Amino acid sequence: MSINNRITQLTGTQYPIIQAPMGWIARAQLAAAVSNAGGLGVIETSSGEMDNIKREVALMRQMTDKPFAMNVALSYVRGTNIIDFVIDQGIKFVTTSSGSPSVCTKDFQAAGITVFHVVPTLEMALKALDAGVDGLVVEGGEGGGFKNPSPVSTMVLLPLIRSRCDVPIIAAGGISDGLSMAAAFAMGAEGVQMGTRMLACAESPVHDNWKQAIISAAETDTVFLNQQGRPALRALKTQRTAALEPLGLFNVMEHMAELGHLYFGGDMEAAIPLSGQVVGRIDEVLTAQQIIDTTMSEFSRVMRDLGRQYGDR
Repeated sequence: MSINNRITQLTGTQYPIIQAPMGWIARAQLAAAVSNAGGLGVIETSSGEMDNIKREVALMRQMTDKPFAMNVALSYVRGTNIIDFVIDQGIKFVTTSSGSPSVCTKDFQAAGITVFHVVPTLEMALKALDAGVDGLVVEGGEGGGFKNPSPVSTMVLLPLIRSRCDVPIIAAGGISDGLSMAAAFAMGAEGVQMGTRMLACAESPVHDNWKQAIISAAETDTVFLNQQGRPALRALKTQRTAALEPLGLFNVMEHMAELGHLYFGGDMEAAIPLSGQVVGRIDEVLTAQQIIDTTMSEFSRVMRDLGRQYGDR
């Protein structure tokens, strides 16, 4: 089934399922597969590799005729022409992160682009709303990647922010299937973003060693690192990350210098493998199409069953 709500109306997609803009990973191969499956593929900019990013956007045009989006990671694209570039592409939906959306929201909106900002706290959500964004990506601390040093779980953060605003919300952090999507909708979301689940999908460009490590991991097999600094981050537990966990503060970028050997070479100790706690719920590599199809089927079943069991009380 298709879903008609504010998220699908704004994105132009069949389903309100968004692929997370993971640095170096969220490029055309993955994003096109997600868009072709009825979700919203997103091209990343957090890698800062503007020439490669521009090529990936061009490649998206060849790989899909469906809507796709870009994430503007503000701290990582300073000094570039990213705002003008996004506008020139005719893209209609953008997420912003890693900075204040006030620097670009009005320019994007004047060009007919919808802007959602990624927020990890209520305070940041309210600031984003003051900046005039159209919606929010509410990101719980159980998700993988760069995080707020004081993480708040999706189950607490999402209904809290929903209680203070009426803009459309995309829930992120701990979302991997229809069951977790239904839970997010019950707490006020109208869309969901999947990171780790898409990281471990067939079209993800990362090495199979990383995908297999996710499949083998338990829900306790992530660590929260650099808690006393910025950015904090959640990653899969390895020898490297286990040694970093008690430090509390360290130079994150020093440990990401060889990320290519991890991401595409399969050396799990070469860098920090960013992953969310939902690794414990992922047990096979599926295509993007399979992920979205099974998510929507399960979401529909869960919502229908809950309505039958509790709707008439």
